Amino acid sequence: MELCLLTLISMTVIGAHCDGHSLRYYYTAVSDKGLDIPEFSIVGYVDGREFMNYNSESHQARPVTQWMEKNEGPEYWERQTQVSKGSEPVFRHNVRTAMSRFNQTGGIHSFQYMYGCELRDDGSTAGFWQFGYDGREFMALDTKNWLYIPTMNEAQLSTQRWNSPEVRQGERNKNYLQNECIPWLKKYVEYGREDLEKRVRPEVKVWGRRQSDGATRLQCLVYGFHPRAVDVRWMKNEADHVPSDERTPILPHPDGTYQMRVGVEVPTTEGDSYSCHVEHSSLGEETLIVTWEPDNGLSMTVIIIIVCAVVVIVGALGGGIFIYTKKRRGYKTASTSDNNSDSSNNPKA
Repeated sequence: MELCLLTLISMTVIGAHCDGHSLRYYYTAVSDKGLDIPEFSIVGYVDGREFMNYNSESHQARPVTQWMEKNEGPEYWERQTQVSKGSEPVFRHNVRTAMSRFNQTGGIHSFQYMYGCELRDDGSTAGFWQFGYDGREFMALDTKNWLYIPTMNEAQLSTQRWNSPEVRQGERNKNYLQNECIPWLKKYVEYGREDLEKRVRPEVKVWGRRQSDGATRLQCLVYGFHPRAVDVRWMKNEADHVPSDERTPILPHPDGTYQMRVGVEVPTTEGDSYSCHVEHSSLGEETLIVTWEPDNGLSMTVIIIIVCAVVVIVGALGGGIFIYTKKRRGYKTASTSDNNSDSSNNPKA
C-alpha cells in the first residue's frame, strides 16, 4: 500500500506540463531498498510520455517507445548507459549528505532532481532545474541569474558551494538549457509526432454518494484521452460552475492516454441538476456533458479497481519512483546523444 501511495505522489510530478512540447528528466536516489524499488533511477519524458529509462538494477538505458527504438541505435543507448552509471555514485553520496544536513541517521529517504525545457506554442522557450528531498523542494535554479536558490535552510551549504566562483554550477547548466535541450526536444518530437499528437476522445463516468451531513459528494472520472491537456468542471443546472474541492493530477495510462478525477460536494436537494463538462482538443468545439442521476452512480468498487489498476501498471512501467511532489520549474551533453546527466556536471551536494 505504501508503494501504491508513493506512485500516486509521483504522478503529480509527471503531470507538470505546458501548452506546446516539453522534455523532462527525473532522477531519483533512495537511501535504502526497503521499499523494494531501485536505489537509483532515471526516467525521461517527452510531453508527459515516457520514452526512456534506466535504473540501478538493470544497469541499462533503454527505449520505452517504438519511435525511440527505431530512430536511435546502439551507440546512443550505450552512451546513455555510461552517463547514467556515472551518476549513480554521485546521487548515493547526495542522499547521505542530505540526511546528515537533517541530522538523520536511518530510515528511507530520497534525493531527486528534475530538469528539462519547454517549447511553447508561441515559440518561446523555458528551462528548469530543480532538486527535492523527501518529497519537498530542496533547491532550484534561478534561470534569470543562473544561481541556485535554497528553498530549505538545510540546502544553504549546497547552494553556496554550487554558486561559488570555483564551481559555478548554474553557468554549466545554462549551456544545456539554452543551447542543447530544445534541439533534442525537437528531434524527439519529430520521432514521435504521430504518437505524441494523436487525438483520442475522453470517456466520462459520474457517480455520487450521500454524506451523513445531508450533502452529496459527486465525482467525475475522465479517462482514455490524448493529448494530456483537458478542462473538467462540474456545473449546476447547466449554467453555474461548482468549484471543485478535489482534483487529482492527470495520470498516464500505459497505453499513452490519460485520466483525471474531479470531485465536488453539493446539497442533497430536489430540483437541481448537476453535470460534468469536459473540454478537450479531440472534441473540437464540442463540450462533452454527462449529467449525474441518483441512480446512475458507478459503484465505488469499480472506481477503486480502475484507479488502482492504472496506478499499479504505471508504477511498474515507470522504471522508478518519484517522491518529489511539487509541480515546479526546473543539465551537459555530448554531440552524439542527449546526455541526461554527465557525472562531471553533477557536483556533490
